Amino acid sequence: MRIISGKYGRRRFDVPTNISARPTTDMARESLFNLLNNRIDFEATEALDLFAGTGAVSFELLSRGCPSVTCVEQATVQWKFINKVKSLLGDENLTVIRGDVFKFIGVCDRQFDFIFADPPYEHPRFAEIPELILSSRLVKPGTMVVIEHSKAHDFSKMPQFTEHRNYGKVNFTFFTA
Repeated sequence: MRIISGKYGRRRFDVPTNISARPTTDMARESLFNLLNNRIDFEATEALDLFAGTGAVSFELLSRGCPSVTCVEQATVQWKFINKVKSLLGDENLTVIRGDVFKFIGVCDRQFDFIFADPPYEHPRFAEIPELILSSRLVKPGTMVVIEHSKAHDFSKMPQFTEHRNYGKVNFTFFTA
């Protein structure tokens, strides 16, 4: 895993071989953050990374100056990896939660400025995720939500849809609360 830019830019970390996540490709992540650079003041953004996987998006947000990033990951291997990288970086602005994202969405009272979700593409509840997030207490007026997905999903008919971007096999759909 490579952090692309910011204070931790160009740092690399070896991802465990037994990881069950499908990490966002460097190209797609770089393209996403090129877009976000023009839309978000990272230094004033409280961010949430759901289905965090390797934590690559969380670390990119931290690297670019987010004062607070929360990530939620259920799988033990990924959760341990994220904590290891957090420790190596020595960055206390990351809160790592091991747990079920659906339960987290239902109980978290904290609001965020930016929410990124990269569920497993084959998750049986995948199609529900944007609406669950957008109707939760996690969002406030103006919260930007980005869902990573395969071409199998089209969220363009949802009321808070703002944009769709495609980078090879990786798709990002943007919503604004």
